[in-house]
Amino acid sequence: MAFIQEYDPRKILDHPDFRVLAEGEKPAPDANIAAFYNPKHEVHLVQKPRLKPGPGQVLVHVRATGICGSDVHFWKHGRIGDSMIVTDECGSGHESAGEVLEVGEGVTQWKVGDRVAIEAGVPCSQPSCEFCRTGRYNACPDVVFFSTPPFHGTLTRFHLHPAQWLHRLPDNVSFEEGALCEPLAVALAGIERSDLRLGDPVLICGAGPIGLVSLLSARAAGAEPIVITDLFQSRLDFAKSMVPGVRTVLIERGLGPKEQAEKIKAVADGNVKLALECTGVESSIHTAIYSVKFGGKVFIIGVGKSELTFPFMHLSANEIDLSLQYRYANQYPKAIRLVAGGLINLKPLVTHRFKLEDAVSAFHVAADPSQGAIKVQITD
Repeated sequence: MAFIQEYDPRKILDHPDFRVLAEGEKPAPDANIAAFYNPKHEVHLVQKPRLKPGPGQVLVHVRATGICGSDVHFWKHGRIGDSMIVTDECGSGHESAGEVLEVGEGVTQWKVGDRVAIEAGVPCSQPSCEFCRTGRYNACPDVVFFSTPPFHGTLTRFHLHPAQWLHRLPDNVSFEEGALCEPLAVALAGIERSDLRLGDPVLICGAGPIGLVSLLSARAAGAEPIVITDLFQSRLDFAKSMVPGVRTVLIERGLGPKEQAEKIKAVADGNVKLALECTGVESSIHTAIYSVKFGGKVFIIGVGKSELTFPFMHLSANEIDLSLQYRYANQYPKAIRLVAGGLINLKPLVTHRFKLEDAVSAFHVAADPSQGAIKVQITD
């Protein structure tokens, strides 16, 4: 609990330097500004204190941050599920990379100027915690996940972070790519737990950011063929530009899941062995279920409603495994190796870039499908 208290959001909100910036206000170039949302569904810039790193901490100048769908969801809807609820001003952002500015007492592995990716989910790491002890730290009940209420996020100029939860970026990995290692970690966790094997026919449902990094990961893992679906042809075209060999299926509104699955199976030359479901939408999950073969697996990476219905008897009669995931664990080093080694190219994913001072505009672009954004990043 002492760890959670260290990142108590009240330390920021009650600090005399904290204030919401007026619309159009120009902050000082060295001000610690951040993008926050609140229960009124407002997104705005705030000015907050630049704190000194304590023992075991590092102050990072955040150089790149991606806007995630969850950031937009917290802004627009104020909650995800029954436990993640926006109750006060809350800082956004958890896909970040940056540069070390200061190190606290006892920190020996980092020095000023080091380039790092920031792992935003920091567990308690205590031996008494079963999940931390066994390596499944994404289930730690005392996790501080920056940008999940009430904890403030990393979409800020200066961010204080535990030294152990930073990851070194090789010289050939940019800050943009370092920030994209967060959604890549989500996809890699799904790939690992889905038990994808070389040559497996795979379906990916959804060509949003997570679907696209899952596509890149599945290709790197040797899946063949890969079919990807989406409601928008532009996103399928984008997927094709990244992985020319991918087969695409446009989801037709009004067509039932069984009929959609028939289209998928025709394109895939039969049932797939594995479906990576990246939307969390009930009808898409049904389509995935009807697309896999006897003994296959549907692995749900996407986040959906609190309660969904499934075609139970089809799952049962076809021995289809249904699996899910919660965030990720032990994936950042692997993500960085894959990017640095050239097996996964994340660069095309960033379609829109904004300065930190223009973060509010960035949120509006990320929330508007007509803008055609894949990944909106904020740089500083």
